[in-house]
Amino acid sequence: MIDVVEILKECDALLEGHFLLSSGKHSNKYCQCAKLLQYPQKAEKVISIIKDKVKDLNLDVIVGPAMGGITAAYELGRQLGIRAIFTERENNVMTLRRGFEIKKGERVLVMEDVVTTGKSSVETAKVIESMGGTVVGIGCIVDRKESDIKLPIYSATELYFETYHANNCPFCKEGSIPVKPGSRKF
Repeated sequence: MIDVVEILKECDALLEGHFLLSSGKHSNKYCQCAKLLQYPQKAEKVISIIKDKVKDLNLDVIVGPAMGGITAAYELGRQLGIRAIFTERENNVMTLRRGFEIKKGERVLVMEDVVTTGKSSVETAKVIESMGGTVVGIGCIVDRKESDIKLPIYSATELYFETYHANNCPFCKEGSIPVKPGSRKF
C-alpha cells in the first residue's frame, strides 16, 4: 500500500509555519504539492491511487485549474490515456484558453493538487458546464476536508489542518505575519 503522507514528507511538501491560505484563513500547516510533483516517479505513485478510484467513470477529459492542478491533471490524464487540459484566471476570472475546448456531453473530472474550500474546483466546474460538459467529480492529491462541494471527491489522501480566521488567529496575536504560498491573488 502506498503511504501518501510518508511520500509527502520525503518531498518536504508538508510545511509548518504561519500561512495565509487562498481561502483567506490562516494555518500553521500547509501542503505544497508542487514539492511532490517535481518528482515524476513519486507523483506517478500517488496519482495512481486516484486513477484507480476514477478509472471506471468513463471520463473524456481531465481539467486542472492553474496553477496547482496543471501537473496533477496531466499525470492523471497520462495514466488514464485521456486528454488533460487546464483552466486559468484571466482578470481574476477562471477561463478556458489556449484553444482548449470541452465538447457538449463530455464527461470531465476536475483535478487539483489540494482541495481546501474548493473555490478553484467550483470555478472550473462552472466553466466546464457552461461549455456543455458534465463534471462527474473532483480528483485531488490532498483533500483538506473543509469544502462543501456537492460533487464526489476522489483523493489520494485526506489531511486536516486547523485553520483560523485572521481576526481569531493565535499566530497573528503573537505578532507573527503569515506567508502566502499559493498562486491565487486576493
